[in-house]
Amino acid sequence: MNRSRLLVAVSSPWASQKLSAPIADLSRRLDAEVLVAHVAQLKEEDEHESDAKQRGEQTLQLLVEELKKAGVRAEGLMLFSDDVSKAILNTAKARNCTVIVLGLTGKGVLKRLIAGDVPANIIRQADLPVLLCPANWNGLI
Repeated sequence: MNRSRLLVAVSSPWASQKLSAPIADLSRRLDAEVLVAHVAQLKEEDEHESDAKQRGEQTLQLLVEELKKAGVRAEGLMLFSDDVSKAILNTAKARNCTVIVLGLTGKGVLKRLIAGDVPANIIRQADLPVLLCPANWNGLI
């Protein structure tokens, strides 16, 4: 039997810290390995690519290390794309993931309209389950 694989997409160190306990719990209950993905994007026009990469590596490292400490098989993957939703969906398909997990940022409707609503795009286009973890949520799954 193939082992389940969770694709956990994180956008910030805050999301990595907040998701470590619930993801570890879910992974153990599903006997699943975890692929933690971050899509590097420039925050400002004058930001250098190395800054975006460094920020992404820090975000990945936080969650992967916490999951490994909890006894979970975890791997980090840095992605580079202008289309975050497409990068996450393509990676989930290419890596045979069984669930996509997203931590929501708590952005308001206006910010999501301006920046693009990644979770809504993923939900509309995904052909596998998507689990959304609200920004103000604390607990286990």
